[in-house]
Amino acid sequence: MAGLFANDSEPIDRRTCRSICDAVGERLQQSLRPEPRLPTHLEQLLNELKQRERESH
Repeated sequence: MAGLFANDSEPIDRRTCRSICDAVGERLQQSLRPEPRLPTHLEQLLNELKQRERESH
């Protein structure tokens, strides 16, 4: 896999590196936002189902 990268690239300064990392982090936060919670009633039903499954085993 090392052959996929060129060794003639120029190093970037610390400020540019930080800017790139911040931008990548912001995009990840936007795309990986937690899913909204289920309505309370559905959450209770799922918990009840899990409890019944545990009891049956």
